[in-house]
Amino acid sequence: MKYLLLINADAADSGQAVGCEPADWMAYDKEVKEAGIFVSGESLADLVTATTVRVDAGGKRTVTDGPFAETREVLGGFYVIDVPDLDVALDWAARCPGSRDGSITVRPVADF
Repeated sequence: MKYLLLINADAADSGQAVGCEPADWMAYDKEVKEAGIFVSGESLADLVTATTVRVDAGGKRTVTDGPFAETREVLGGFYVIDVPDLDVALDWAARCPGSRDGSITVRPVADF
């Protein structure tokens, strides 16, 4: 079953918590790929590069720079992994360096 691991980082943190440095990310990425569970994944560019689009009931589009909501966490990236069940997905989420300075949200991918 496929699971999405959403990597949320503390907005005030520089992403340099112990065990959350570039080498740690590279090692985790390699581990996921070597385990044969990697489906896809990306790191997102800095939050200041974001653009938000909203469309109202009348079809009018509003575009604003950055995310609109005030939040203490920002989405930093994601992995999609293919593992047997939720327990295995949670184990991989706990291994992710992002779990050390933020949180990992685990969601099953819907199969339509």
